[in-house]
Amino acid sequence: MRIHLTSLFVDDQAKALQFYTEVLGFVKKHDVPLGEKHRWLTVVASDEPGGTELLLEPAGHPAVKPYRDALVQDGIPLAQFAVDDVHAEYERLRGLGVRFTQEPLAMGPVTTAVFDDTCGNLIQIATQPK
Repeated sequence: MRIHLTSLFVDDQAKALQFYTEVLGFVKKHDVPLGEKHRWLTVVASDEPGGTELLLEPAGHPAVKPYRDALVQDGIPLAQFAVDDVHAEYERLRGLGVRFTQEPLAMGPVTTAVFDDTCGNLIQIATQPK
């Protein structure tokens, strides 16, 4: 068993696609219309085109808003992405205007930082020693 797909609720799929590709550097994998307003929209890491897909899922279900609002209010990231160097990625993303809610922080052998994805979520980036 392995993880093939995971999802992240987003307020606006077009805005999310722009942020996740142009800012974070993911690559669009699938973009299939689903009715008039929604799409099956996935992205993957640019260096792993056959890797785990991230579904940028519409946040239309009534349970999504209170759930995400509570996580954001408490500063809890909804997802975590691995990066080679949290400090370098923090500086790169800040230079692109990304708003961080937690600057790089060493927690034992792991260093993390948390940013706002502009689509309703907090996302954590982390570097673990190899």
